[in-house]
Amino acid sequence: MQNLPDLAKLSHVQKDDLIRALWPLQSQVRELVTQMAVLQERINQLEGRLALNSKNSSKPPSSDGLNKPAPKSLRVAGRNPTGGQDGHPGRTLRQVTEPDKIITHNVPDNCPACHGKLAFAYVAETRQVFDLPVLQCEVTEHRVMQAICACGHVHTAEFPADVAARVQYGPRAQAAMVHLNLNHAVSVERTAALMKDLFDLPVSQATVIKAGQMGANLLKPSVEDIGQAVVKAEVAHADESGLRVAKTLHWLHVLATETLTWMGCHPKRGGEAFESLALLQLFKGVLVHDGWIPYKALECQHALCNQHHLRELTYLHEEQGQAWAGDMIELLSHANHLDNRNCADDKTPRYASVKYQSQVADLRDLYDAILAQAQTENPIEPATGKRGRPKQSKATNLIGRLRNYSDDVWRFMTQPNVPFTNNLAEQTVRMPKVKQKVSGCFRTPQGAKDYCVIRSYCATMHKQGANIFESLVAAFKGAPPQPSFA
Repeated sequence: MQNLPDLAKLSHVQKDDLIRALWPLQSQVRELVTQMAVLQERINQLEGRLALNSKNSSKPPSSDGLNKPAPKSLRVAGRNPTGGQDGHPGRTLRQVTEPDKIITHNVPDNCPACHGKLAFAYVAETRQVFDLPVLQCEVTEHRVMQAICACGHVHTAEFPADVAARVQYGPRAQAAMVHLNLNHAVSVERTAALMKDLFDLPVSQATVIKAGQMGANLLKPSVEDIGQAVVKAEVAHADESGLRVAKTLHWLHVLATETLTWMGCHPKRGGEAFESLALLQLFKGVLVHDGWIPYKALECQHALCNQHHLRELTYLHEEQGQAWAGDMIELLSHANHLDNRNCADDKTPRYASVKYQSQVADLRDLYDAILAQAQTENPIEPATGKRGRPKQSKATNLIGRLRNYSDDVWRFMTQPNVPFTNNLAEQTVRMPKVKQKVSGCFRTPQGAKDYCVIRSYCATMHKQGANIFESLVAAFKGAPPQPSFA
């Protein structure tokens, strides 16, 4: 770097030449400073994108790869002891009063010590072994008898209605294939292999697929009733996730309650899918969701998933060092522990008591104060004259959502049975994602729809404590057990 010349020794001509040389550089410096600011902002965005994971954003855990973030729970340390909580019944293997088989181990007839005869023996101790019997497919042959009367008339018996072919698979075999393949996400190839290994019943992959198609046709009326029951619920959970169908992107839409699960697949994600599936637009209760814009257009009450908010706040607090985000995490987590579904006494629900409403009002005041501080630290980007709204930061967008939809954020505190999160819908989406990871994609749209029918029925029956396998067996016999819609 050259040293600055002694300006006192320069002539007027030399000074003029120096000014003429440096003057054009002013605009170049301004341009470089502007470019540097843009590039720095771009670097910050890219670094922020690299810092996103399943802990501080809505990215799924599968996207974390091998560099998974360390587990970090939002639960308060020491609030609950480790292990089973008070009142939890627990589950362990216990002896039954009436075993299926008894093996008696007798003592010798004579005493080994004195060789005297042992006249009386009694049960000193019992031990039970729980095991499976030998699994073997059972072949039942149906024979139709025929007789000829003396008058010459031929009388022929009839096969049962469910015995329609010379050789076919029975309801339990078909139920097992559907249970493994479509409910437990076992691939078609491995389902066929398991049928051979477990039951010595060789089946082809086409047979497994056909069983799923037949099961979906039998269960479709039941799943339609489930969908109609969900839209009549007071509180329902909604979510959507991408599915690969016939090498193109489709969308899995779910609606769920504590006892019911409905799934549907559609090529579109938003309003067009809502109209085609014709359920969400009928719902008039409280819809719990992640704040996606098309949900907000529905004519019902809304409750936003605060687990999404906590993840976004975690990113702002840990990666961008915004202190207000940590305060908001603490506030929402504290509010979550004030369970509005408990009762203060036998007659007055807690959410309706004056004391509880006062607590909620105090929390809302603190909420507004934190948002005001956050807005001061993250001002809205002014309009630039270009078309459309100026792009805002993650913090600004989150602050706007928390402020504009504050009633939806706090609905879990003001209405009974409205949960803090949308975990119920996210859990519903989880198994279809596992199925897609196992199979790669659904080959046809009809195959995806059949899966949604089977999975909707199985998930609903599981929530209601039914034996899913026996329910599928009954379905293949033509009389599927109906879930409770109470």
